[in-house]
Amino acid sequence: MRFSSLAEWLDWQTGLSPKAIDLGLDRVRKVWSALGAPSLNATVISVAGTNGKGSSVAFAEAILVAGGYRTGVYTSPHLIHYNERVCIDQTAVDDVGLCRAFAAIDEARGDTPLTYFEFGTLAALWLFAEAGLDAVILEVGLGGRLDAVNMIDADVAVITSISLDHQDWLGNDLDAIGREKAGIMRQGRPCVFSSNAMPASIRREADRIGAKLIVAGEDYRVVRRGESWDIEAPDLGRRALPIPGMRGRIQIDNAAGVLVALNCVADRLPLDQRAARAGVLAARIPGRFEVRPGRPTWVLDVAHNPEAAGVLSDMLGDHFTQGKVIAVCGMLADKDAAGVARVLAKRFDAWYLLDLSSQPRGLSAQALATLMQPELGDTPVTAMADIDATLSAIVADSGEHDMVVVFGSFLTVGAAMAWLDTRADGEVGA
Repeated sequence: MRFSSLAEWLDWQTGLSPKAIDLGLDRVRKVWSALGAPSLNATVISVAGTNGKGSSVAFAEAILVAGGYRTGVYTSPHLIHYNERVCIDQTAVDDVGLCRAFAAIDEARGDTPLTYFEFGTLAALWLFAEAGLDAVILEVGLGGRLDAVNMIDADVAVITSISLDHQDWLGNDLDAIGREKAGIMRQGRPCVFSSNAMPASIRREADRIGAKLIVAGEDYRVVRRGESWDIEAPDLGRRALPIPGMRGRIQIDNAAGVLVALNCVADRLPLDQRAARAGVLAARIPGRFEVRPGRPTWVLDVAHNPEAAGVLSDMLGDHFTQGKVIAVCGMLADKDAAGVARVLAKRFDAWYLLDLSSQPRGLSAQALATLMQPELGDTPVTAMADIDATLSAIVADSGEHDMVVVFGSFLTVGAAMAWLDTRADGEVGA
């Protein structure tokens, strides 16, 4: 084994490929073949989209677990620990398991360069193949068609929403981005589009390859009834479903899309109403309008594009606070920082902007301020270098009824989460 610790493996992987992002399937297919192309021997559900992927994966996992099935889940990026990316039976794979998988991939790859993401994807799939699972749920990374996850043929796919993000790799308009996301569809297999405003390119691609496209609002409807909701579809009737445990009105749409997708594979993974209800209630995902009560109250959300910022804005509007609402934000350079600021400008009494320039693609606090300030008017904006110092300063200056909203990059939210986790209960609340 090349290395004995997970940290050593991950540090080495960051420099293995000349490109941090290098879309394409040839390399991962070559290495997977060298590994013996092990069969997952499980029903595969792939989830793509701009926003809502993580929540949809969480719903699928929780519903299947409630139905008594063994699951493997691959997501990215992580918030605090790399192990979060690979979960078997709702438990993150430990360092020993990941190192063992990395060693197997390293031996099989020969001189084939792999990106950090490709190495992790292959490790997850290798571990899932070994585990003997009923279902594997794969969150597609940056795109779809050329994403390493797309090496695996999904039995059913879910596409959540399409908005402008990662334009440097996916295209500059919704039609182009939709075409890339649609690359996870397969001939003769179902794909659920669970959001509204589907780009025409997704239907064109489904028609071209002969995939069975199922569209929210057309092929099934969500009917809200006070404190419950129904799914109405020709071959699926789910009635009196509970409001999801995850916050936000959009979560009903995400849960509905997952239930429709799971119904497409009900011959292999039958689920009764009890499992559907229990899973919708139980599903959770860190960093998606995660509220931590205290003095002040903390809200953690990985909103990092205008569409996600709009959802965050709506949820903040529903979340009353008596005091000031303070923004803490750090973002990457390929995000629409000005668009995010424009959407959220009226929600905050003060902004603290963080410096991520030491991270790949990270924006400095000053560069972020330059992009956001024109959208924020007279609202105070402070550029900060260190998140720990920033959060400590906010705690010292805030009142007990204030609310601090940490959002933007996963790096920002993960760092804040780690900081909060290390504080004593009496210092920041819990």
